[in-house]
Amino acid sequence: MTLLLTESDVESVLDFPSVIESVEQAFRQQAEGLATNHARRRVMTPSSGLNVMFAGAPEMGSMGLKAYSISRSGARFYVMLFDASTGELLAIVQADRLGQMRTGAASAVATRHLARPDARTLGIYGAGWQAEAQLEAIACVRDLERVVVYSRTGESRRAFAERMSERTGLEVEPTSSVEEPAAQDIVVTITSSREPVLRGEWLSPGSHVNAAGSNFLYKSEIDRDTVRRSSLVCIDSREEIGLEAGSLLPSLDTGVLFPEAVHELSEVVAGRIRGRRGPEDVTLFVSQGIALEDVATARLVYDRALEQNLGRDVDF
Repeated sequence: MTLLLTESDVESVLDFPSVIESVEQAFRQQAEGLATNHARRRVMTPSSGLNVMFAGAPEMGSMGLKAYSISRSGARFYVMLFDASTGELLAIVQADRLGQMRTGAASAVATRHLARPDARTLGIYGAGWQAEAQLEAIACVRDLERVVVYSRTGESRRAFAERMSERTGLEVEPTSSVEEPAAQDIVVTITSSREPVLRGEWLSPGSHVNAAGSNFLYKSEIDRDTVRRSSLVCIDSREEIGLEAGSLLPSLDTGVLFPEAVHELSEVVAGRIRGRRGPEDVTLFVSQGIALEDVATARLVYDRALEQNLGRDVDF
């Protein structure tokens, strides 16, 4: 029997600390050669697009794929989770909330390993739904004392600050200064912008940047100076460099950055390369979002759903 799990099921079983641990475990297995990931593939039509990405994590007993469509009417996300030993289809999971949480979790893992231990302030570019998960997840790995958010419209950043202050108990401040978020210890870009929203000249020494909003080659949320100032540049999969890492493309095209200088976050998590070398370093994680994160999170959803007797059995 295959378990069908809806968004409400996912919402009821997931919490950020557990998702962060599952995603971190997946990164560690990736570095140790115990998990595999393949890049997103896209099919585009004049009015919509289909995206498919897949991964295997035998140590978690799982392999799977995420497929999602995007059109003017919205986006629809699904994960198919398979047993890594038998090939049995374990679950079909609605995965909008799952994807939001694993994206936040990936930034939290990067922050845990690359931000200064004493980092206490967070600046966010973007005030949408994905930005909520970035804040909630990062707050799990650092004791935040100040959060500053900037977006293009005053209304959206004020609403975000009010909503997230109430949800997290943190004092989230909206700002009209485009430079202010960049002056914080931890900086997140989580926008749909095609042009850089973050300039390296605004960053303070010792900051860590999570660039998490772009997974298209024609979109870059950060400028070349951000990359130039970074002593370490990480990505979740090097396979993505020539496919969709738009935030790195301008630097790669102009020789500011060589592909060989880009490391996978999994290498840092597993201790194979050194992350932050000193308190003045600027570090950068360019998050594309990979299927391995989805598979790890979907396995967590599936196991907890079985424990709590959630979902609906479907006999194929």
